[in-house]
Amino acid sequence: MSAEGALAGLRVIDFTQMLAGPFCSQVLADQGADVVKIESAQGDMSRTVGAYRADDAAHAFGGYYVSINRNKRSIVVDLKSASGVEVIHRLVAGADVVVENFRCGVMERLGLSYESLSALNPRLVYAAIRGFGDPRTGTSPYQEWPAFDVTAQAMGGIMGITGPDAKTPTKIGPGVGDLVPGLYAAFGILAAVHEAMKTGRGQYVDVSMVDCILALCERLVHRYSVSGAVSVPEGNGHPMLAPFGLFPACDGVVSIACPNDAFWTRLCDLLELPGMAADPRFATARSRVANRHALDTGISAHTSRLTKAELQAKLGGQLPFGPVMDAAEIFADPHFRARRMIVPVDCPGLNRPIEVAGVPVRMTRTPGGIRRRAPRLGEDTCEVLGECGYSAAELERLRRDGVIRQWIQGEEAS
Repeated sequence: MSAEGALAGLRVIDFTQMLAGPFCSQVLADQGADVVKIESAQGDMSRTVGAYRADDAAHAFGGYYVSINRNKRSIVVDLKSASGVEVIHRLVAGADVVVENFRCGVMERLGLSYESLSALNPRLVYAAIRGFGDPRTGTSPYQEWPAFDVTAQAMGGIMGITGPDAKTPTKIGPGVGDLVPGLYAAFGILAAVHEAMKTGRGQYVDVSMVDCILALCERLVHRYSVSGAVSVPEGNGHPMLAPFGLFPACDGVVSIACPNDAFWTRLCDLLELPGMAADPRFATARSRVANRHALDTGISAHTSRLTKAELQAKLGGQLPFGPVMDAAEIFADPHFRARRMIVPVDCPGLNRPIEVAGVPVRMTRTPGGIRRRAPRLGEDTCEVLGECGYSAAELERLRRDGVIRQWIQGEEAS
């Protein structure tokens, strides 16, 4: 079994910041890609977000940054200098992928456009994640608008079908407006790399955050197209399936899904609901949806008398069921430990490791995994550039001129 990962040997030059781009490059790094993170002297904006451990006096390992930048190397380069651009050119000449999430035109102004970089390396795959895409594949009237997670959730449709009622659209907790585009970008990169391996020619991969969220909201699209119905927030249920959603326990909440007659019959048996099983209002899948309020009320009257653990003992493994779990419960649950989804990462200077979410894509021969913590700012500058052929004298000159910075023990950078 290889510890390197299936993408070992793939070199990714990563200009991204915050969440969507770094999450994309981390997905690649987790599977073995060599991701070189290009940062300014100030570093990725997420380095300042936190939260920080009390013993992290230098604020070197903020939880936000650590969680999405593991398995990467960091170099600091001044992209606004001619010498800095030349450093990037040398890096790109031997790379397979470039990924960035700047606003339209930024890389062009720096002299690092797709066209200029692909002229140096015709097999280069260049991926960009932007709020509304890039004009190379389709011009949007919102092309110049900045965007964050909440923008994509709002305009991509997912917020408009999430919430307790039709008048209360609600933001989904995790930053899916960033995370989903990051996943789509990783998929697009690998598809383009596969094609480049056959043809020797790279291409531009354009990912719009808003487009990705719309693609995730498939029900919104096909429902309107087929029936003209505009989907709205409908609480914790499902507009076309019942029972399907959240139900109260006496110490929390659980999820129950019975999308067919077999599961519904099983639920009635396990919760001892003979009256509901015989009720003609609940006899078919369609009638259960039509009488969803009465159905959910009847089930809730029974589930609310039991604890989450008692309901799990009755329903777990018998039908689609799961307790709503908080972070403390997830950390204590045997599933996530057995699947190595809570992974401790040692960070120098901290009294104990920071735990991060593990790698959910598992492979039997090339499993990938978390090989190293997130890097300090500029920690790998000299190592990476040395691999590109820079001599010690050249590196010292670039450092002295402020073109590059190298992290040194005991100080933020030098």
